Amino acid sequence: MNEPQVWTVIGVFATALFAMLGITVTLFSRMLKSEIGSVRAEIGSLRNEMNSRFDAVNAKIDHIDRDVQFLMRREFGENHS
Repeated sequence: MNEPQVWTVIGVFATALFAMLGITVTLFSRMLKSEIGSVRAEIGSLRNEMNSRFDAVNAKIDHIDRDVQFLMRREFGENHS
């Protein structure tokens, strides 16, 4: 254990280990940020689609309300609300 070559090999292996660990953590964090960005984009498009469908349902409800009011006026006369 006193040979300088042994300590050099230990140092090289330790350096290689920390370098690989650093590269792995960096690549993983970049990949994770990319995936989170794509999930946010999917949620944004889902939100837009849901809002458009809710608007369509609200329009249908407004039409039904108008038709029901028309039928009520026709059935019970103009004076009753």
